[in-house]
Parts: sequence; structure tokens; C-alpha cells
Amino acid sequence: MNSIIGYDPAGAWEHASDTVEELFKHRNPAGISWININTPDPDTINALAAAYRIHPLTVEDILDADQRPKTEEFDDYFFIILKAIHRENEEFDYEQISIVLTEDTVITFRQKTGDNFEGIRKRILNNAGRLRKASSDYLAYVLMDAVVDDYFTVLDSVSDKIEIMEDRASDDTDKTFMADLQDIKLTLLHLRRCIWPLRENLTKMIHSGSPLIHEELSPFLHDLHDNTIQAAETVDSHRELLTGVMEMNLSAISNRTNKVMKVLTIISTIFIPLTFIVGVYGMNFINMPELSSSYGYPVTWGVMVLIAAGMLIFFKRRRWI
Repeated sequence: MNSIIGYDPAGAWEHASDTVEELFKHRNPAGISWININTPDPDTINALAAAYRIHPLTVEDILDADQRPKTEEFDDYFFIILKAIHRENEEFDYEQISIVLTEDTVITFRQKTGDNFEGIRKRILNNAGRLRKASSDYLAYVLMDAVVDDYFTVLDSVSDKIEIMEDRASDDTDKTFMADLQDIKLTLLHLRRCIWPLRENLTKMIHSGSPLIHEELSPFLHDLHDNTIQAAETVDSHRELLTGVMEMNLSAISNRTNKVMKVLTIISTIFIPLTFIVGVYGMNFINMPELSSSYGYPVTWGVMVLIAAGMLIFFKRRRWI
């Protein structure tokens, strides 16, 4: 269901409808309107494009859910694409959010029906904070800030997972370790693709000089830019930690392999002289004097036991075992 919130310092109202025409009836001509479109279809976007003179290239970007985060300035509006990440149980869900900012309207296009903007709606309807007294660019900033806040929530979750992986890294028999590690690396890769372009786009917004971005918003955008840089640095820090965890696990596996090879080498070394003796007396030549001795068999066994015991004592003294 699509929705519209109209507000000004005097009041606010919300209306939901599936048709854009119905939403238009509830715009606030004297204040700010926030139109939210869930899972946008071409007809809905084209209707809004006609009403707000949105460029066809912008329409294409809105419909393409795989767009890179970007900002574009046009004559009548400012266009922003950013990627939202939501945590659902232990999984992460990715969503493209497109924002069209005009002088008196903010339009958000969401690819999924989930809603991380509910807190912003309540702030507007309950007149909490400065939203109802600010211009439309402040609403766009608050929406972007909510998305960036979710990045930190996801990063905190990833940090917890990395701590668990650090505890598992020393277990060289953990068969699912590498698969779980790759899942975390993939999450961090998605986060990096979401955050780094946003950092550049915020810089463009700060220095755009657009009449739609008022001077009063500059401190808020700078703060959001700083938070984005912090999130980006946290992503890089987590990636370095994961590399260290992976190296720790590979070291544990290597140590285990070395121990196995050490045991096998000692066993092989002990059996080399024993195999030689057995090979010599297994040739069955007629003129081998030891074959006719009644003590040949036990003596041979005694010699082999003494050799094995002597080699074990030697290895022990050398601290090889």
C-alpha cells in the first residue's frame, strides 16, 4: 500500500491508497508532502513523473533495482539512490531506496514492502523533533540518516559474528567454518558497495549549491557524511579482522597437519630398519646360516624390538616426540 503524509507546523495527516491519483488529493499545498511508493510499477512512476516533471532517465533508474548509489541534480528536483540493509533474524535483506526531493515534496520509492521509516512517520504525526518545522530537504536527510543508522546495526551484528568466528578459528575440525566465514565476507562486501558510494554522494550534495539543499542543512549533511565515513572504516576494519581469523584457522589446520605428518614420519622411520631386516631374511637363500639356527627367529624379533625401542628413546631425547 502506498501512502502520503502531509504536514506543516500546524498539523499533519496520513492517507494510504493504491492509486497515485488518490494520493494527489491529499497533498499539502501550503506545507510538505511525503509520498511513499512501495514496489513501484511503471504506471505509478510515470504518473508521478508527469506530475513532478521527473526525467525519463530517473524513471529508468528507479525501476532498475541494481543501480549503484548515486545523486543527480536536475532543474526541478534532486535525485538520490541509496541501498538499505535490514536484519531479519540472522539474515540480511538488501533494498534499493530512491528519493526524489522537490521544494515541497519528498517521494520515496521502495523495492520491498518492509518499513524502517515507521519511526519517522510517528515523529511527523506526533510532532516530535523539528521535522514539522523544517523544509523538505531536512526530511530527505532524516530518511538517509535512518538508512545509515541501519548500517551500524548490521555492523554490530557482523562484529558479534566475527567474535564467534574467532572462538571457532582454533577448532581445526570445524567443517562449516570456512562457509560461515565466506557468508560474513559477502555481507561486508555488500555493505562496502552500499556505503562507499554514499560517502561520495554526500560530498556532492554538500557542495552542490542546489537551491533545494538549504544552507541550514549543511551541518546535518556533514554529520551524516562523518557517520558514513565511520561506517566505511568499520567495514574495512571488519574485513581485516576476518582475514586474521581466516589465517588463524589455516594455521590451526596447518599445525594439525604437521602433527599428523610428524606421527606418520616417526612410524615410517621406525619401520625402515625393521623392513630391511625382514627383507633380508625373507630372501630364502639356502646358504643363509641364520635360517638353520634354532634361535634365529626369536633373536631377529629381539633385535627388531631393540631397534624400535632405541629409536623411540632417541626421538624422545631429541624432543621430536
